Amino acid sequence: MTEFWLISAPGEKTCQQTWDKLMVATTRTNNLSVNNKFNIPDLKVGTLDVLVGLSDELAKLDIFVESVVRKVAQYMADVLEDSRDKVQENLLANGVDLVTYITRFQWDMAKYPIKQSLKNISEIIAKQASQIDNDLKARASAYNNLKGNLQNLERKNAGSLLTRSLADIAKKDDFVLDSEYLITMLVVVPKTGYGDWQKTYESLSEMVVPRSTKLLFEDNDSGLFSVTLFRKAIDDFKHKARENKFTVRDFQYNEEEMKADKEEMTRLSTDKKKQFGPLVRWLKVNFSEAFIAWIHIKALRVFVESVLRFFLVTNFFCFVDMGCPVNFQAMLLQPNKKNMKKLREVLNELYKHLDSSAAIIDAVMDIPGLNLSQQEYYPYVYYKLDCNLLDFKV
Repeated sequence: MTEFWLISAPGEKTCQQTWDKLMVATTRTNNLSVNNKFNIPDLKVGTLDVLVGLSDELAKLDIFVESVVRKVAQYMADVLEDSRDKVQENLLANGVDLVTYITRFQWDMAKYPIKQSLKNISEIIAKQASQIDNDLKARASAYNNLKGNLQNLERKNAGSLLTRSLADIAKKDDFVLDSEYLITMLVVVPKTGYGDWQKTYESLSEMVVPRSTKLLFEDNDSGLFSVTLFRKAIDDFKHKARENKFTVRDFQYNEEEMKADKEEMTRLSTDKKKQFGPLVRWLKVNFSEAFIAWIHIKALRVFVESVLRFFLVTNFFCFVDMGCPVNFQAMLLQPNKKNMKKLREVLNELYKHLDSSAAIIDAVMDIPGLNLSQQEYYPYVYYKLDCNLLDFKV
C-alpha cells in the first residue's frame, strides 16, 4: 500500500510513552499498521494569530505543492513514452524511493533553516514550488511542440495510402518529368479493384498513354498505381476515376520539397533525442525537490496543528514567552489495507480523551444526507499521504 497516515498526539510524561502506547495498540497485539516515528525538529512557535493564519495558508500550499509533484511525475511518464514502466525507478527523493524517504524522514536544515519563522519557511517552499511549476510549463511546452511537429511528419508518412505522404514511395524513374504535354499521376486502387483498373484505366480518358500503368506500392487494403496521360485530360480523368472508385492523389514529384521534408524530420528527430536526456534529468532532480518540499509542508502542518490543538488553548502565554517545550509525538502509520476500519477505531479509542467533539462528529457520520466524513476530523492530528502519484499503474 502507498497510503500513509501522518498523525500526532500529545506526549504523555515523555513522547516515548506516546509512541509505546501506539505500538502496543496497533502492532504488538494485532497487525493493523506498520509505524515509524516522524521526526519534526523544534520549530519557532510564534503568536496565536500567526499560527491560525498559517494553518489555512499551509492547507492551500499543501494542495498546490502536491499538484506540482503529481504534474512532474505524470510528465516524466509522458516523456518516457514506451519506457513508462521505468518511471517508478526515476521517481526518487534524495536518491531513495519515496516510501523509504518518508519513513526515515529527517528535516533538511540546509534548505529550511529552523531558526527561520514558520511563515518564512512556508514562503521558501511556496517560492520553490512555484519556480518548479513555471519551469515545468516552459520546458513541457517546448518539448511538446517539438514532439508534436515530429509526430505530424511521422503521421504523414504512415497510415492509409489514401492519406499518407507518398514522398518516401515515389521514385524519380516512376514519372515523366519536364514534359510540356504529359504528366504522371498516382492513383489509389482497392485490392479488390485491381482487375477493373487494368481493364478500364486506358479508357477513363481519351488521352491516357496505353500500357503506362505500374504498381508502385501496396498496403493491406490498396495499391498505388502510376499512370501517364496528357495534361489537358487531367480533370476528365480525375472525374472518371472517382466514378469508378479509384482515388487520384494530388502529388507532384519535386526533389527539393521531398528533400526538405526528410531533412526537417531528421532535424526534429535529432533535436528530440538531444532534449530527451537533459529533460529527464531535470524532471528527476525537480521531482525530488518538489516531493521533499511537499513532505516538509506536511511536517509544518502537523507541527502547527498540534500546537494549536494540544497546547495553545491552555498554555498560550507560556508559548508566547517561549518558556514551554512543544511536547507531542508525530507518527507515520502505513495501514494494513484489510484492517483500515479497525485501525481507525483503535486510534479513536486511544485518543478520544483529547477532544470529545470528535466523538460526536464520528457518531453522526453515517446519518443520511450528512457528508461529515469528508471532514476527516479526529481527536488526534491526522493527514493522509499517498505515494501513488501517477494516474496509471506501472
